[in-house]
Amino acid sequence: MTQPDSKKTRSEALWERALKVIPSGTQTFSKGPGQYVNGVGPKYLRSGKGGHVWDVDGNEYIDYGMALGPIILGYAHPSVNRAIVEQLGSGITFTLMHPLEVELAELLAGIIPCAEMVRFGKNGSDAAAGAVRLARAHTKRDKVACCGYHGWQDWYIGATSRNLGVPERVGELTFTFQYNDLDSLRSIFTQNPGEVAAVILEPANFVEPRNGFLEEVKKLSHCHGALLIFDEIITGFRMALGGAQEYFRVTPDLAAFGKAMGNGMPISALVGRGEVMRLFEEVFFSTTFGGEALSLAASLATIREIQTNNVLPHIWRVGRTLLDGYNEAVRAAGLQEATRCIGYPCWPEFTFAKPDGQPWLEAQTLFMQEIIKRGILTRPGMFVCHAHSDEDIHATVKVFRQALDIVRDAVQAGEVESRLEGEIVQPVIRSASQAAPR
Repeated sequence: MTQPDSKKTRSEALWERALKVIPSGTQTFSKGPGQYVNGVGPKYLRSGKGGHVWDVDGNEYIDYGMALGPIILGYAHPSVNRAIVEQLGSGITFTLMHPLEVELAELLAGIIPCAEMVRFGKNGSDAAAGAVRLARAHTKRDKVACCGYHGWQDWYIGATSRNLGVPERVGELTFTFQYNDLDSLRSIFTQNPGEVAAVILEPANFVEPRNGFLEEVKKLSHCHGALLIFDEIITGFRMALGGAQEYFRVTPDLAAFGKAMGNGMPISALVGRGEVMRLFEEVFFSTTFGGEALSLAASLATIREIQTNNVLPHIWRVGRTLLDGYNEAVRAAGLQEATRCIGYPCWPEFTFAKPDGQPWLEAQTLFMQEIIKRGILTRPGMFVCHAHSDEDIHATVKVFRQALDIVRDAVQAGEVESRLEGEIVQPVIRSASQAAPR
């Protein structure tokens, strides 16, 4: 792989056109230029193969964005492509139900611990919002306690800094608590007795649950008559085939899955206990494309590939090399107080912090700037896929070393910000209590 050309002529031309016809220029905030050092990083990707992508100017990158997580096997994976093409010859969406709905639902019910029944959506927001609506119907309560990021729907986003357009009364029904802080959840129940319908959280992010946190959240939720919902949009089919609930052996009442289940095709699933899920006979959760057959076929092919081809052991192994390699490079550069790589090997994250513990976005931007210039495309949270080879990982760690040496020199010279060639990256949601969207 050659080092990318610094010129991004076609990317910039497309961006200028986009700004005239697309609000904010992008369909997805987390794919916007502000997330990848605007002025240095590419803005538009043309194609992908395996663990690599090519931008519209022909530059090649080892990619750890993986389309914000859905690409678990690799771009343009042969068996998934074949399944899509085969189904395409028979049709995409039909007037009545398609047999693939039953086949995939049965497969999920066999591998996800809480999945007695299944409904399909197109994205994670569908599944999370459906779970909350179902929990409210089941408990006949309105309030929700949440931890992490759960999509763009009013019930969640109304409680964040991105709440413009959401009625204030809607946002007041959602309360946030902190991961590994059981008291912060307990206080929500104490202050809202008999009013909380559900507790929804990402069961794992970049921090491990401590002191039986997930088990205690389940006990506390059930003690107060609330349902427990796991948002497994990212952890599903990545931490383990059955998600974080399989990995940690804690079974929720309901769970939302998405991203990796279709290797890039738009599909999500809301799964859970049969007695609760059967309320969907009355609770409205109905979309034209819920049974769209190309995505169902892609999901079946993806999950079978994970089951049979050593996908997750490979991801955890090379992810461990990536995580450890970053931290070894940090030690070699003497930057232990400024940056580190945390999380699980299947989804590690590099962080930059100032001496006071606050995020050091300038140093993070300089690091991202230098790895982009050397052919590595990623946000801080890095998604590893089955197509990432040992050679890809070793090349990436080599680039990490080079970039961290540059950061160290800039820190020592007091020139971190002055060495930036693009804009400082910014989180999409700027409230410290909220996780960044993906």
